[in-house]
Amino acid sequence: MSAPTGVRGSDMCGSAAWARPATDGPQKTHRPSSPAEAPDGTTLTPPEAHRIAVIGGGPGGLYAAALLKRLDQDREITVWERNAPDDTFGFGVVLSDETLGGIEHADPVVYAALQDEFVRWDDIDIVHRERRHTSGGHGFAALGRRRLLEILHARCRDLGVELRFRTEAPPAAELAASYDLVVAADGVHSATRDAHAEAFGPDLTTHRCRYIWLAADFAFEAFRFEIAETEHGVMQLHGYPFSPHESTVIVEMRDEVWRAAGFDGLDEQESTERCAKIFADALGGRPLRGNKSAWINFRTVVNSHWSYGNTVLIGDAAHTAHFSIGSGTKLAVEDALALAACLQEQPDIPSALTAYETERRPVVASTQRAARASLEWFERLPDYLDQPPRQFAFNLLTRSRRVTHDNLRLRDADFTRSVERDFGCPDGTPPMFTPFTLRGLTLRNRVVVSPMDMYSAVDGVPGDFHLVHLGARALGGAGLVMTEMVCVSEHGRITPGCAGLYTAEQAEAWRRITAFAHAQAPGTAIGVQLGHSGRKGSTKLMWEGIDEPLPDGNWPLSAASPLPYRPDSQTPHELSRAGLTEIREQFVAAARRAAHADFDLLELHCAHGYLLSGFLSPLTNHRTDSYGGPLENRLRFPLEVFDAVREVWPRDKPMTVRVSATDWADGGTTAEDAVAVARAFAAHGADAIDVSTGQVVSGERPAYGRSYQTPYADRIRNETGIPVITVGAISSWDDVNSLILAGRADLCALARPHLYDPHWTLHAAAEQGYTGPGAPWPTQYGAGSRRPQTGRTDAPKPRLTLGS
Repeated sequence: MSAPTGVRGSDMCGSAAWARPATDGPQKTHRPSSPAEAPDGTTLTPPEAHRIAVIGGGPGGLYAAALLKRLDQDREITVWERNAPDDTFGFGVVLSDETLGGIEHADPVVYAALQDEFVRWDDIDIVHRERRHTSGGHGFAALGRRRLLEILHARCRDLGVELRFRTEAPPAAELAASYDLVVAADGVHSATRDAHAEAFGPDLTTHRCRYIWLAADFAFEAFRFEIAETEHGVMQLHGYPFSPHESTVIVEMRDEVWRAAGFDGLDEQESTERCAKIFADALGGRPLRGNKSAWINFRTVVNSHWSYGNTVLIGDAAHTAHFSIGSGTKLAVEDALALAACLQEQPDIPSALTAYETERRPVVASTQRAARASLEWFERLPDYLDQPPRQFAFNLLTRSRRVTHDNLRLRDADFTRSVERDFGCPDGTPPMFTPFTLRGLTLRNRVVVSPMDMYSAVDGVPGDFHLVHLGARALGGAGLVMTEMVCVSEHGRITPGCAGLYTAEQAEAWRRITAFAHAQAPGTAIGVQLGHSGRKGSTKLMWEGIDEPLPDGNWPLSAASPLPYRPDSQTPHELSRAGLTEIREQFVAAARRAAHADFDLLELHCAHGYLLSGFLSPLTNHRTDSYGGPLENRLRFPLEVFDAVREVWPRDKPMTVRVSATDWADGGTTAEDAVAVARAFAAHGADAIDVSTGQVVSGERPAYGRSYQTPYADRIRNETGIPVITVGAISSWDDVNSLILAGRADLCALARPHLYDPHWTLHAAAEQGYTGPGAPWPTQYGAGSRRPQTGRTDAPKPRLTLGS
């Protein structure tokens, strides 16, 4: 419902099928069949989708019915809708350019009718603490939900679809026995999905904010976000026009605010009047109206499978995306387009349903990740209220990560420049190339080469490979280059190839590397990450079998509790008080060697299931002494190690801590725990928290995706004020600029991009036309500071096309 993707195009299966001129006449199609053989040897003809039942008369179900009938007039299609034709419980609908493009190709009649109804606008207004910030160039198109349904009703009737209103559909199983295909478009509370839960595998998550759909009888001039800080807590308004004289208004707040404000005791009319009073300024004193409106918590729906036999889920029955990115109707309509296309292209119904899900699932997953990011941003809205006003507005606009710094700069360059100026960017300086200071160390830019284990040391000694590897990244322009996890003892190694700092020889080898970086890449800081493998040690090199135990030559493992990492892993012994003291002193000795080796920054590795992380997680710490149990106790040993290391590490040099902010497993570390852990380390003198996730237990289920770990860093930073380093699937300089400028992170650590391109930071500067002090090219490489030409650019342009 809010900011659109700004991307044109079609994600439909077989979009070429829609490119031919469309007509309204019968279009009997003749699909190729793929005969199968029955057990008795006879040939079976795959079933055709001739009789189709559609459960649910919302936009997705109606549009699927219209498309399927239009593509084959011989089809018998029936739609069941439990409500009356003019019943609808929302007000306005927003559709993106890419969805409209698909509709235009698939059914020009529907497209033309929609075009006549749309209201369009470009601006977003963000009102917070009596200040309004406007960003333009966003390109919305909306119409009334009731009018959309009327258009689809008319189209279905014209095509001969049977519409049964005020009629409960028979159970899907009953329909599946008498129809070739059952399309379940019965919404977020799908009875079809519930009846066949074992087949579809639904996963339903209810979120913490309450919201209510209302309407106002005037048109907002722009999409409007307004924040109200009340005595009961923070409330927000999402409003946008859907006709020349009407607007959708959604009021949202966290559940505890809703209860504190007394909304749980108000009826619809009382809630409507109360909301109008709270947001009187936004509404100009005008009233709001409801339409069987109720306060609800948003529910995210995910299904393991979208089809079962000849029954298929579309729209909210299959998946939901939070209203704040406006994708519910969009996804349902796109599902209908894809399902119709796949039924045309595939030889039989099972193949078509498989193709439909294969095509749509990654698109939906991406949208749901964006929606989840947006939803959680609004859940944590109070954390951002004290940001500088324009940064707050930029943060809101980019919350889903689909609108980025570069994208917003193209939409509204003046607004983006104003945000950059407030942030402190000199003219022509991207946010990523602004300096950042940690204790006595000022980094010239916000890019960090993330720690990456190379498994290439011999007896813990880094060699020529490490010199070239880290030296190349230092020359590549990053503000901070981190070593791999450097182990504090021989028994603290992960593999035989892990580097260490437990001998003088190792320290001198590291000193050779830091000396090169400081001399040949002046201005680049180099940091060391100290750690101990704990229960994840004595394993093969990564490319020989990650986390697999060594076949021979094993060393004993120690951990918080005697729990193997995997069923085939070695069982560690539980550390005694004497063992804890010994390991703490190993960290101290390694830190002294790191100081001698002239590292600029030291990071304590308390993540990824290694020794110190194993104390923090309740899944790996089952101790019953003062080092186990509640989080305060689980923090005790990591903090003892931190304090001891901080004591010997030079006072003017910063010290950071890497944590796993979630274990991605039930019963493990939570986001709330991560905030508490970060606060504890900061209270003991940590200069920044490096926020990673997972790798603590082998049965984890990470929610991978672009910059998927950033929300955890964002939460720690904006709840506590502690500087953070964010890491995880950050792959573009646009992502870095967006995260830094929005205030979600202070530094961005990138791993794989620096393996792909050691000069990633310098190339990011060149691609943005930046030549300032934040990314100076080594003198020897100056001739390469501009992208080489890749082909001929002086060919004459074609002017005339002559017919034959």
